[in-house]
Amino acid sequence: MWRATVLTLYPEMFPGPLGHALAGRALDRAWRLEARDIRAHALDRHASVDDTPAGGGPGMVMRADVLAAAIDAADREAGPCPRILLTPRGRPLEQARVRELAAGPGVTLICGRFEGVDQRVIEARALEEVAVGDVVLSGGEAAALLLLDACVRLLPGVMGDAASGDDESFEGGLLEHPQYTRPREFEGRSIPQELLSGDHAAVRRWRRAAALRDTRARRPDLWVKYVAGTVDKPAQIE
Repeated sequence: MWRATVLTLYPEMFPGPLGHALAGRALDRAWRLEARDIRAHALDRHASVDDTPAGGGPGMVMRADVLAAAIDAADREAGPCPRILLTPRGRPLEQARVRELAAGPGVTLICGRFEGVDQRVIEARALEEVAVGDVVLSGGEAAALLLLDACVRLLPGVMGDAASGDDESFEGGLLEHPQYTRPREFEGRSIPQELLSGDHAAVRRWRRAAALRDTRARRPDLWVKYVAGTVDKPAQIE
């Protein structure tokens, strides 16, 4: 069973939305979640987990010794698995990495708070630093929920149709094509005729062209990567 361990100052935030819908129905069947309180490893009677930044400045920084103790305790119980620190300083999370994580035994997620985490524990425990966007959050909990949701939906048996994950945004380097359903007409807008033709080849061509067009228009960063790694350059898309 895929196992997720979350180290946080707010364990009551979990499972949160992951207790509902696909992830919630699969919880304790396809995956297991444990939220552990970092504060339980504090070294003083005040349960301190942070201190002032070396060199001065505003805010507080999570202590290396306290966080290392929390990570070590989790490792002893959960066993070896990727240890990820959610931080805006990390590498952007991509679908390819999500698939790698979902295919493994599980993950340990460390939720930072305050001004960040002492760099020495990041190095000493070989934490993988991951960002879920070019934004700054109050803490890593929301980012952890996002990462877990992305992984859990890919676990065997979680999605009703396992093929649902094969034709989505970022698979193959492109955004997903637009989707339509009933009614045929909505406020003067029609479903593209190709999707109503019954011609499966025409549907595939339309979806492919739409994915190429939208990726180039909406995500030029993805488009550059896609074109650089593609043999058949999709120059026919206008």
